[in-house]
Amino acid sequence: MLSIIARMDANGQWVYTPDKVRELDRIAIEEQGIAGYTLMRRAGQFAFDTIRERNPAAHHWIIYCGSGNNAGDGYVIGRLALESELHVVVVAVGEPDRLGGDAARACQDYIAAGGKVQSFSEVAPAAGDLVIDALLGTGLQRPLQGVYAEAVSAINASGLPVVAVDIPTGLNGTDGQVMGDCVHAALTVTFVGLKQGLFLGAGPSVCGELCFSDLRIAPVAADRVGPVLRCVGDRERRRHLPGRNRAAHKGDFGHVLVVGGNHGMGGAVRLAGSAALRTGAGLVSVATRADNVSAVIAGRPELMCRGVPDADGLNDLLARASVVAIGPGLGQDSWASDLLARVLASDLPLVLDADALNLLAINPHRRENWVLTPHPGEAGRLLGISTQAVQVDRVGALLELQRRYGGVVLLKGAGTLVTGQPVPWLITAGNPGMSSAGMGDVLTGVTAAVLAQCSGKDPATLVALAAWLHASAGDRAARAGERGLLAGDVVQELRACLNGK
Repeated sequence: MLSIIARMDANGQWVYTPDKVRELDRIAIEEQGIAGYTLMRRAGQFAFDTIRERNPAAHHWIIYCGSGNNAGDGYVIGRLALESELHVVVVAVGEPDRLGGDAARACQDYIAAGGKVQSFSEVAPAAGDLVIDALLGTGLQRPLQGVYAEAVSAINASGLPVVAVDIPTGLNGTDGQVMGDCVHAALTVTFVGLKQGLFLGAGPSVCGELCFSDLRIAPVAADRVGPVLRCVGDRERRRHLPGRNRAAHKGDFGHVLVVGGNHGMGGAVRLAGSAALRTGAGLVSVATRADNVSAVIAGRPELMCRGVPDADGLNDLLARASVVAIGPGLGQDSWASDLLARVLASDLPLVLDADALNLLAINPHRRENWVLTPHPGEAGRLLGISTQAVQVDRVGALLELQRRYGGVVLLKGAGTLVTGQPVPWLITAGNPGMSSAGMGDVLTGVTAAVLAQCSGKDPATLVALAAWLHASAGDRAARAGERGLLAGDVVQELRACLNGK
């Protein structure tokens, strides 16, 4: 599942490369006066508390330790487990006598508490209730080999719940690529700063639930350390969608026009329009093929729906709209291309999705007051590269899309990204159940509605907020299970997410 940050501390709004996290560590030790071993003990305590909370019935822990600071965290966890009268086996994959500094001290304290260290060859992972990966941290630069590769294979083959300390061993902390092999964790506890690799590439698939603590390090100015991504959260909802004025009326919250729904595709515009209404737009109109009108109105009578035989049918609708969303179910025939051309000729803020993006890829141009919402396949077509190339470098693809096409770009997928300043936004909410038909149509409607209600505010922040609301509604809908989740289920949860319920 996509990683969800269960605890967001002062530094948890930002995402960094591993070298920047090491710089945060240095600042804490050298400038804030926090001893390195104090940080290690805090990390171990946070990890221990989180593991106990998530796995209360696990009493036999197997902890795999390497030979660096990541191992030190593992030894602290082991000592705390012993003090809580759990059965603990620490497996030394790296030689304990090669440990230095704080990690060596953590190992000594574990042994002094009565702990024992066994070699990798002596332990069968399946003999416990829980496996903890404290092998390697973010410094891995080459594919796993030798005993570390064997240990990762044994951990994955154990069949036990796996907890990764800081980052799953074998996952590249910068780009999320698997370095030959990597640990597949059910839970990852990470510290000091969020690592970019947890959210890109294979990261969301292998780190499981993500829990973060800044270890009580004082916040460091973003412009000093240089984060690479910024997380969206409820603070953006509270800031940009506060409680409504008691004297408000529907005209205060914008008029969204949804354009699309070619023959047999009326459901797409109905979903987008319904999502725009549920997100709080004051008025929502739908322009679609005439044969869709009855079904759209029957399913959602609050929508104003009109059949348009050609682009001229959009003229008076565009005159009344404040934001246009075009693409859901649009198709790529002459009707579709003519409607898109008429919409592009207006100066209204636009949200483009689905076939509007595919038509744009055929006839590229640039605009500043639009939002492009491609999934990786559509992004590849817009850039003239493969879907795989987009996924290998999602941040690079995002920035190149904005450079070529302008406006705000929302790159969908696990770890949705949105262009923004000073760095792109990251949406950590969402789940695999949302990989079903119509989810993009719902996102289009949500995005258009947020823009319509918040005219004059930074559009990139608003788009990021819309993506977060959509993903959060998806997580609420998935409480009944991810498999079988429908786009309509997400629409039903939007109201609660918008109002902080």
